[in-house]
Amino acid sequence: MTVLLVIHYIAIEVDTKIMRKWETPLRGKKPEEVALKWWKEIIREYHIDLELEKVTSDGEDITELVNELRS
Repeated sequence: MTVLLVIHYIAIEVDTKIMRKWETPLRGKKPEEVALKWWKEIIREYHIDLELEKVTSDGEDITELVNELRS
């Protein structure tokens, strides 16, 4: 099963809002687990402070679930 993940975030140092989409197979994982892994990859790419705003999976808001996994 594949899902369409959409992550909205802010690059704080340059005050820019960014949105990225990614269609990916779940491979037995929950959408929030896959989204968190992807978010961590995005953070490693930038080398600046980022703030997560919203995460959706096939249009469903899963931001709270991702944030719960982060803590």
